[in-house]
Amino acid sequence: MLAGWAGVGDTSTPGIEAYMAYRVGYHRGLDALRANSWRGSGYVRWRNASNRGFLRCLAGLAKHARLIGETSEAVRCEQFLIQLDPSGDASHLLK
Repeated sequence: MLAGWAGVGDTSTPGIEAYMAYRVGYHRGLDALRANSWRGSGYVRWRNASNRGFLRCLAGLAKHARLIGETSEAVRCEQFLIQLDPSGDASHLLK
């Protein structure tokens, strides 16, 4: 499901349209993580395939927040991605 939201964001018009899709995926991802006992801290690693849709949505949200001028949100999302996967495996998503 989260990979689907990431895909919608990937194929949307850059800017607010893509931002909205990634934002929905990001929030659905947080809901799914919490339903699986994640309590807001701890790693969400790229190497676990089940995390990739969420991490793609988070990175897309960061990128498109920056495009629409929401710089503080973009920075928060970028930092969150690095905190969730400090190994750097997901950092390629920010490029």
